[in-house]
Amino acid sequence: MGILHANRGILTDNKIMQEGRDKLDSLFMEILNEGIFGISFSAYLEGQKPGSQLTEEQIEDRMKILSPHVKWVRSFSCIDGNELIPKVAHKHGIKTLVGAWLGDDKEKNEIEIKSLIELAKQGYADVIAVGNEVLLRGDLSEAEIIDHIVEVKKAIPDTPVGYVDAYYEFATHPRLCEVCDVILANCYPFWEGIPIEHSFVYLKRMYQIAVNSGKGKKVIISETGWPNLGSSERAAEPSYENALRYFINAYAWADEENVDIIYFSSFDEAWKVDAEGDVGAYWGLWDKNGNIKYGGNK
Repeated sequence: MGILHANRGILTDNKIMQEGRDKLDSLFMEILNEGIFGISFSAYLEGQKPGSQLTEEQIEDRMKILSPHVKWVRSFSCIDGNELIPKVAHKHGIKTLVGAWLGDDKEKNEIEIKSLIELAKQGYADVIAVGNEVLLRGDLSEAEIIDHIVEVKKAIPDTPVGYVDAYYEFATHPRLCEVCDVILANCYPFWEGIPIEHSFVYLKRMYQIAVNSGKGKKVIISETGWPNLGSSERAAEPSYENALRYFINAYAWADEENVDIIYFSSFDEAWKVDAEGDVGAYWGLWDKNGNIKYGGNK
């Protein structure tokens, strides 16, 4: 990314924390236009939530917005129309981290796994994620998750298979790390109440814990981000400027250290307030209507 090298003094010295909105907007747009590694695909429109049936048209509309800016998209489920996301992504030349959503409903889990295997056999999955934050929620045991991973690896032997959870879960579950081909670590300084001025150093520490846990296996930051509106999480404050600072610092580091980051998230989604409070609706780089939120665009 040329912009990062051109401004290496600003970013390395962390002077970005003192930059005003105009400079932040400029840096954001240059990074986004040069392209980032990946982004979580926010599928649900206003009034929709998990369980709603997605249409190919709405997925296509959103993929067109993302396609100039990303190399990868991450999906979270393989049912209710989510199975269309990797197909549409490949049509646009975008690689896919395809996830099966696992929870405490074991019958539904089997449906997710079956659909995931079918998608992968058809060539639509570049990396596979068997579950997301299942340990963090306490929905399944480590042994149950490992069984699902082994099942998928046997069915799809030529595609990297991993599991997504908070970075620290990998440090306490070495057997899970052993069975994964790739470590998919969610890293959120915001949710741990870290103020923006310390968030960049904290992100690097989170990543290093995942790297140490993987013992040489590839680590992808499968989620990280910062909201622009909503309630604070202890010392972590949502704001327009803080969201920009976090994004810029994350991708400056990613460029310099060759770290793969899948940003969270693409579009704002109102349904997330039920689980996360008001701040849950404001993690997107684009708003719920598909308009870019940053870069001086109104």
